[in-house]
Amino acid sequence: MTTRTHNLLVLALLALVMAATRIHHFNAVPDASWALFFIGGFYLRSWTRLAFPLLMGLAVVLDWLVISRSGLDFWQHYCVSPGYWMLLPAHFAMWAGGMLVAQGYEGARWSTLARGSVLLVAATAVCHLFAQGGFYWASHSVPAPTLAGWWKNYSDWFGPYLGVTALYVGLAAALQLASEQARKLAQARRDLQR
Repeated sequence: MTTRTHNLLVLALLALVMAATRIHHFNAVPDASWALFFIGGFYLRSWTRLAFPLLMGLAVVLDWLVISRSGLDFWQHYCVSPGYWMLLPAHFAMWAGGMLVAQGYEGARWSTLARGSVLLVAATAVCHLFAQGGFYWASHSVPAPTLAGWWKNYSDWFGPYLGVTALYVGLAAALQLASEQARKLAQARRDLQR
């Protein structure tokens, strides 16, 4: 498989999972968007100028569809405020975290897992800072924002967002490990046949 084909396949899969989970943001299957941007940064680092804007655009279109289908005006919705645009740096923080994990990646190792875990927590903390902070400080839904109120909101929601993100990234990491092991096994079989 060529790099281009691989990247197109990854991009299509990320878009499909985003559509499947973001449309049902508050249902049983949690939104995978933050994890998908992290995963995208890992796999599509060389395609950042193309893939990141496409996935960001898809996220906005999906939000618009969900809100419009519920009979509401997009710009009047509770979640949409001037702070909504803070999702751009928020999602890029996740993308950058994935790119940093990919830097120098030579295969699944315990050291890679430790580094990736630290980067995932850091990227999620920054992402949450932008996404939640943008909503909290720029939304008309928060009538009298205070630093203490912001911190309570940030800390109340950080754990659940990190948990969901870690779950999806963990699934992707398990698939990456399985893929690497399958390639090693196939190579070992080819070597035995020589």
